[in-house]
Amino acid sequence: MKKYELALVVSTKIEDEARAAVLDKVKASIEKAGGTVSNVDESGKKRLAYEIQKMKEGYYYFIQFEAEAEAPAVIESNLRIMESVIRFLIVRQDA
Repeated sequence: MKKYELALVVSTKIEDEARAAVLDKVKASIEKAGGTVSNVDESGKKRLAYEIQKMKEGYYYFIQFEAEAEAPAVIESNLRIMESVIRFLIVRQDA
């Protein structure tokens, strides 16, 4: 199992409950792909470097997880279809 970090930017146009539901859905997607979430760091609302979909701010989350090498591709395919996820990036952490 390798360690990964998912940087996630969620839309500010949704309510707090919906944002929590998106985060739960992302965690479920990681677990469904065979990974285990070790830490979720919520950085809160921050200004974006550039405007995305007419939005200037987003909620930032950093999720550390362990998974097999095939899992990030599966997780990315699930994140692409989530409307409230503005941007995401999965990187492998050095052991």
